[in-house]
Amino acid sequence: MEKPWTRFYDPGVPATLAYPAHPLHEYLSRSARKFPDHPALIFFDRTICYRELDEAATRFAAALQALGIRTGDRVSLYLPNTPQYVIAYFGILRAGGVVVPTNPQYVMRELEHQLRDSGARAIVTLSLFFDKVQAVRGQTPLEQVIVTNIKEYFPPITKVLFTLFREQKDGHRVGISGLSNTSWFQDLLNHPGSSGFTPVAVSQDDLAVLGYTGGTTGTPKGAMLTHRNLVANVEQLRVWDPEAQEGAEITVGALPFFHSYGQTVVMNLAIASAGAIICIPNPRELDGVLKVIDKHKPTRFPGVPTLYTAINNSPQLSRYSLKSIRVCNSGAGALPPEVQKAFEALTGARLVEGYGLTEASPVTHSNPLRSKRKIGSIGIPFPDTEVKLVNVETGQAVGVGEEGEIVIRGPQIMKGYWNRPDETANALRELGDGGGPWLFTGDIGRMDEEGYFAIVDRKKDMIKTSGFNVYPREVEDVLYEHPAVLEAAVVGVPDEHRIEAVKAYVVLRQGRSATEQEIRDFCRQRLTGYKVPRAVEFRDSLPKSMVGKILRRVLVEEEAAAKAKASPPEKTPA
Repeated sequence: MEKPWTRFYDPGVPATLAYPAHPLHEYLSRSARKFPDHPALIFFDRTICYRELDEAATRFAAALQALGIRTGDRVSLYLPNTPQYVIAYFGILRAGGVVVPTNPQYVMRELEHQLRDSGARAIVTLSLFFDKVQAVRGQTPLEQVIVTNIKEYFPPITKVLFTLFREQKDGHRVGISGLSNTSWFQDLLNHPGSSGFTPVAVSQDDLAVLGYTGGTTGTPKGAMLTHRNLVANVEQLRVWDPEAQEGAEITVGALPFFHSYGQTVVMNLAIASAGAIICIPNPRELDGVLKVIDKHKPTRFPGVPTLYTAINNSPQLSRYSLKSIRVCNSGAGALPPEVQKAFEALTGARLVEGYGLTEASPVTHSNPLRSKRKIGSIGIPFPDTEVKLVNVETGQAVGVGEEGEIVIRGPQIMKGYWNRPDETANALRELGDGGGPWLFTGDIGRMDEEGYFAIVDRKKDMIKTSGFNVYPREVEDVLYEHPAVLEAAVVGVPDEHRIEAVKAYVVLRQGRSATEQEIRDFCRQRLTGYKVPRAVEFRDSLPKSMVGKILRRVLVEEEAAAKAKASPPEKTPA
């Protein structure tokens, strides 16, 4: 397959790689051997070195074995970004288990579904979430519950203050004495039997992670990611930044580790490179994020557009220096050009937009860090990654500059969906070229003559109005150009005359004002008439996922609920 994009790779980035034949957790073992005293994790000013992290992961693996966890068993991690997450993640893999990352924001219904669907035999949960776990435990396959308190790796003074003033008030203090098959995380690590780890043979084709998709199109399902998939994506990321220095990089861990983006681009990449991770359990506390950047001088800051937007507009910004940041990767949503330019001017860092999805471990595209970059583009495919665009109706390949569904093939592509053969067959399809199945992403894009890709929008988010197709991203990019607009989202709402009408939801910058008519006039100067929002709704905030992605589907659901409430069904006469 012709790959025009390879000529735009940065110097030193190869078109194809030789991938190491080891499981994912070998990265931690290797980094601990080479850099035992280097910082691995920074958490509320406490530093954990690679030797400590590696030893803790091995002790946890031994504890799981003592609890009966065997090769292939699934273990849920219901935790925010803490040292316990990293220890447990690599301990599970070292014991031959499969990690089931679980969103800390899940309510009981969502938690129960994931535990039942994955068949998880054990869960590691923050004490703050213990009551929810207990409430659903009897309806799930859970056999073991392991509880950890967020304070366990706090620095001594912080730990004392938290214990005195916040632990009980905020719901972190729980009791588990007398509960069967329920253990404290630290008790397992410190148990005499934790030194009796039995090494397990793990194949590259064994499952490492069941990464549950966000469920934007229905019930969440587990993408089966093998050790080979995750190792391949780590290696692709490593070569993409030829200037990175092993054992020297410091990464801001604001992206949640339960999400495939934070898991690979922050945690796995840093561990593989013997870098330090600043673990941030709550990135919504923006002042805290800015404070740790100023204090610990990170070099890498992977993020999402909403986080960069918030930093650009923070009233506290003048108190902190962000100049240590060298590179930033933006994903999980379209990066508005105005946000990109403002953040680069603020920090001096190189902020590049990329693209990926859980089913791809997750990264498949990125703009080069030093070579040709195209604003508004997701960049070019990674080494060994094949990408083409196909007609959404016929499945036939489309030409340069034409719109089509993005389909991808490469070593980072998932094995399939857990216990979902029909959905696997729909997502992974042959195209008759004899090279194996392609992943159909559901995203509409186009490729230019140099091999740079741009996302037009999600196939399922496309708005059909007055016989035309409108892609929300195009309208949102225009809205972000308005000087009063902080955040924006565009969806299609039912309309009896147009099938759907374009509606914009807007959050204004602090101290700025605008009317609906002003916003519509602004768009009319920059967009064809049918793309101009028919309605603009101003809000204080927009619904977001844990990773910070604006959730259009929630806005659609709210719109439908409001319409149903306003127009109740007529009662049938008795």
